[in-house]
Amino acid sequence: MPQFFLNKRLIILLVSIIVLVALIGFSLRERSKLSWPEQFVKDTTGWVQSLVSKPTNYVAGFFENLQDLTNTYDENKELKSRIENLASLEAQVQGLKQENKELRDVLDEKKTLRDFEPLPATVIGRNPDRWHEMIIIDKGKLQGVKKNMAVVTASGLIGKVKNVTQFSSTVQLLSSMDPKNRISAIVQGETKVYGLVEGYDNEKKLLMVKAIPSGAKIEKDQTVITSGLGGIFPEGLMIGKVVEVKQDQYGLNQTALVKPGADFYDIKNVIITKTNMIPVDAAEKTDGKEEES
Repeated sequence: MPQFFLNKRLIILLVSIIVLVALIGFSLRERSKLSWPEQFVKDTTGWVQSLVSKPTNYVAGFFENLQDLTNTYDENKELKSRIENLASLEAQVQGLKQENKELRDVLDEKKTLRDFEPLPATVIGRNPDRWHEMIIIDKGKLQGVKKNMAVVTASGLIGKVKNVTQFSSTVQLLSSMDPKNRISAIVQGETKVYGLVEGYDNEKKLLMVKAIPSGAKIEKDQTVITSGLGGIFPEGLMIGKVVEVKQDQYGLNQTALVKPGADFYDIKNVIITKTNMIPVDAAEKTDGKEEES
């Protein structure tokens, strides 16, 4: 008798497992319609969720609105203080501009490294295989574009003109891995620190400013701009902000990792900085010819 009950229990267990597996398989198969028990459970669950979620969302939304109002009030106060400071800064800038103009008139100096003529252009082409290296814009020789002219967006420098045709130009981006793609830069601080934008860290998405003297004090969030030296780029074009500084392998120089001000990935409209400056290498060639003559 005990053996019979043992076998009976085993049979019931096996049958239960078979039924459970069959139900699981039935529920997992693809069906165009749900069974009425499933529909009932889903409808009931949905109704209960809706009943609970609506008042919950209402209460949560009420407190979120209160928090937004508080944040808006704080932001409004901060913006008002910034506007007041902006008015003061604008007055200082106007005074400095007037003073600068008077000094230049006294010295009879008409040109500076910051002078350039902006030329708007639109990106018309980009190679998917070289997305981070080149873009094509719709301005060329007919509009006065020349090789090596700086190209910027509203957020900062993106590169320089590499090749020019009559109606278009190819721009080499700062994110290009070309070792010849170097730009003279200044890290702004209490004293100017000079370096060279040379290379791009693809993993960190940061520019590398090299050849910074080991004794120079560089801090995080300092602004990096073009120096204007070399006669190619105007002075003062925004490059980015310092994120990290590290020594080179010999300890003689430092390398600053800089977060670009501009977005190299999404570029639609740019500005070409047309200048009349003579590049250093061109000036050296001219001086050499004069000496020969």
